[in-house]
Amino acid sequence: MKSSELIFVGIKGSVVALNHATGQQEWTKRLKGSDFVNVTFQNGMLLASCSGEIFCLDPLTGEGLWHNPLKGFGTGLATIATAHSDGSSPAPVLAAKRRRDEEAATSAAVAVG
Repeated sequence: MKSSELIFVGIKGSVVALNHATGQQEWTKRLKGSDFVNVTFQNGMLLASCSGEIFCLDPLTGEGLWHNPLKGFGTGLATIATAHSDGSSPAPVLAAKRRRDEEAATSAAVAVG
């Protein structure tokens, strides 16, 4: 299989590779935590950020090639850009985080109330 035949999904602390023709799961790599995972694939590099850390994965196997915990920056949402990024806006990522934060605040208020 070629990396061009895969779709990469970041979800709940994991990256999942799906066959773009069949939707079949080819591999899963558990990263860290259960938070949103930002994923980008550029020039053969599969990069994922989760819980304030960044990971480089082999796109064909999901094997970790390197990892940087980005010490001192906390565990917040991180975006990824490379020299070959398409320049797409992080707005959908930020909107998803904002929605999760609002849902958590609402749940906490209901539990207290």
